[in-house]
Amino acid sequence: MSTELTGRVPQLLEAMRSVGTGLELHSTLDRIAETAAELAGARYAAIAVNGDADPSGEGLADFVTYGVPDASDASDAFDASEGDVHGGEPSADRAVLDALLRHAGRRTPAGAPGDVLGVPIRVEGEVFGNLYLAGKRGGGEFGVADLHMVKILATEAGIAIGNARVYEQGRQRMRWIDGSVAVTTALLSGGDAEDALAVVAEQARRLAEADAGIVLLPDGDGGLEMVVVSADDPTGLLGTVMPPHSPVVSQLLAGEPVFVDDSATDPRMITAVAPRFGPSMLLPLRSGGRVLGTLAIPRRRGARRYTATERTLAAQFAAQAALALVLAEAQRDRERLAVYEDRDRIARDLHDLVIQRLFATGLLLESAQRRAVVPEVRTTVGQAVDELDTTIQEIRTAIFALQQGPAEAPAGLRTRVLREVGTAAVPLGFQPSVNFVGPVDALVGEGTGKNLIAALREALSNAFRHAHASRIEVVVDATVRLPDGREAVRLTVADDGIGLPEGGRRSGLRNLAKRAESLGGSCVCGPGLGEGGGGTRVVWEAPL
Repeated sequence: MSTELTGRVPQLLEAMRSVGTGLELHSTLDRIAETAAELAGARYAAIAVNGDADPSGEGLADFVTYGVPDASDASDAFDASEGDVHGGEPSADRAVLDALLRHAGRRTPAGAPGDVLGVPIRVEGEVFGNLYLAGKRGGGEFGVADLHMVKILATEAGIAIGNARVYEQGRQRMRWIDGSVAVTTALLSGGDAEDALAVVAEQARRLAEADAGIVLLPDGDGGLEMVVVSADDPTGLLGTVMPPHSPVVSQLLAGEPVFVDDSATDPRMITAVAPRFGPSMLLPLRSGGRVLGTLAIPRRRGARRYTATERTLAAQFAAQAALALVLAEAQRDRERLAVYEDRDRIARDLHDLVIQRLFATGLLLESAQRRAVVPEVRTTVGQAVDELDTTIQEIRTAIFALQQGPAEAPAGLRTRVLREVGTAAVPLGFQPSVNFVGPVDALVGEGTGKNLIAALREALSNAFRHAHASRIEVVVDATVRLPDGREAVRLTVADDGIGLPEGGRRSGLRNLAKRAESLGGSCVCGPGLGEGGGGTRVVWEAPL
């Protein structure tokens, strides 16, 4: 070794010790850039990390700088090479920065001493990225000793980066595993299918550090509809349909994932909400060869792309979510079968027992009417017989409704509301009252109607599972107006139960509010039908 290089060995050893400190990846890169600059006497340093998520291999996954002002990310740094963001820098430094950033845009560093010094950083034999130095302190160019020192430091940096990367990947895997456990726990806790899907969306969004978590299910026309959304601003997302002619839909329904670098510019993303997002993962919820739906995890515009590790972990999470969806679907089928069995039993009991007893009672009253002497008694008994006949007719109508299959009923909103209320009557043990105001079927559109039915189902489910109510009133009013003057439909579900307990679970009410807000409406809770306002009144409304 030269005398110069030998004299700088202690400085090199201290630099190597500094580089090997810590396990967080990005802070390790910052430390390498700073340490390399100090070791070689450079004013500026940059690390260009190769993009492992870019199939072309030409992109950058990260860009770390030291001493470079106004270059917090790669795009700013490359703009700096045009000389338009460093207005306060002296012209000499401007030239040095331009040279640095031009070299940093290359996949292969210069590798020889000069104005800019560049060496590769290898991790486990593969090029992780390139380290660049520029602006030799005191003027002049980087020498051979600088090149040797930086190469040795780059070797130690590769080891430190490898350790940090393994540590970060381990942390990522643990987070995704914890998220999968949370989904499974939520499902096995007895929550309904929509609650389970909401947990899937929320956990995926949190784990992927995304702007939104969205679950899409087939809409019956060959497309995919956004049915559950977790986002700070869900407006316009819930109910959005990816049409069947979209190439993304055909790929997802074939069980293949779709990875998008920028949803706003990708021609495959043709929905109206695509311009709101940047990098995105669309993962099929596939189980047993059957595609049940899609999990979409979009990041905000300008955010970093998903790495290969993140894609793998998210795909594993989606597989767990698909299993949760299958279990939820099986649970719904069991509950639906139990409801139909109960309806058949109730219909048989009404026909074989109740109607026969009422008919026999009517015959007894008619016999008593013929023997009655007082005219007032004869008239009163006759009225009672008429009431019994009317009651028998109403019971027969109810029996017919109980025996009616879901495919036999019309698809109007009024009929769907009555069907939901009739289904809820079985576990409740009584029939909630229903009242319609205005031409509901004519005014309420399909999208709003679907969300109203889902809100009604959620409210009735809450009343059954939590309220312990003995009376429920349902009102659907299509003649109301919102405070801003827009025409709207209002769903009111009131009960005389125990009301909302302090500190109780609120996921169902949050779902109701999200549905309303996504349509531009609202959902509030108030006093119920019980004495002194006991119970709960849920008022859900959305514009027509």
